[in-house]
Amino acid sequence: FFYLLAMSEGKSMKELLEWNKGDMNNPLAEESSFATLFPKYREKYLRDQWPQVTSALQQHNLKCDLNLVEGSMTVKTTRSTWDPYIILKARDMIKLLARSVPFPQAVRVLDDEITCDIIKIGGLVRNKEKFIKRRQRLLGPNGDTLKAVELLTGCYVMVQGNTVSVMGNWKSVAQVREIVEDCMKNVHPIYHIKTLMIKRELSKDEDLKNENWDRFLPKFKKKNTKRKEKKQRKKKKYTPFPPQQQPSKMDIELETGEYFLKNKSKKRKSLPSREGDKPPKK
Repeated sequence: FFYLLAMSEGKSMKELLEWNKGDMNNPLAEESSFATLFPKYREKYLRDQWPQVTSALQQHNLKCDLNLVEGSMTVKTTRSTWDPYIILKARDMIKLLARSVPFPQAVRVLDDEITCDIIKIGGLVRNKEKFIKRRQRLLGPNGDTLKAVELLTGCYVMVQGNTVSVMGNWKSVAQVREIVEDCMKNVHPIYHIKTLMIKRELSKDEDLKNENWDRFLPKFKKKNTKRKEKKQRKKKKYTPFPPQQQPSKMDIELETGEYFLKNKSKKRKSLPSREGDKPPKK
């Protein structure tokens, strides 16, 4: 619909969907506001950068408030706000500021062509040691893996604690989300990096630009390593009575009769022989 409308008016899609000041005839009916909390260690940085945040939002006729007692940031619309969607962009900006994204990067989300995504990775892996290893795998040695992802996708990526903040084009942000989620599922980011590098080279070729690229993309197979099989222990049936007492050595000898034979042999040794010989001296 928008494409046909743009063709009829002789405009491009970007010019048709662009929202300018004065396009809204009446002011907003109600005030909209969003608030988000920030950690204690971000308090000093936000206090220093808050005048710049205020001036950036005033260009779009928005109000903002920093509450250091509660540890929260709030953005609000005013009667003179001329863009109804800018409040959602401002909400994303304060969320990025709370997740340790510097202000020069966070303010870019106010542009129409830039979107953001905050990926929660804390609940994807239960084991804490595995989570730390896979998060470090996403960063790579000296942050090289993360830099490669940023160069290939054109996004800004920030790994902080249990979240990954991403900024860029909506298509590239979706690619970064897939890389991050697969890394938490024990798939190394290098596989996605190789695929993105091949796609970049294929997009430069005019003959292959509009063809299917599946035949050129690598197909990685999962290697199933054999694991040691755990021996299943059979559970014994529960009985409230204690186990039967095992017979002692003397009891076994009494049952077989060996106990009495031993006593008889002892007596024979102590008695003199029939020939009248004395018992042997010890």
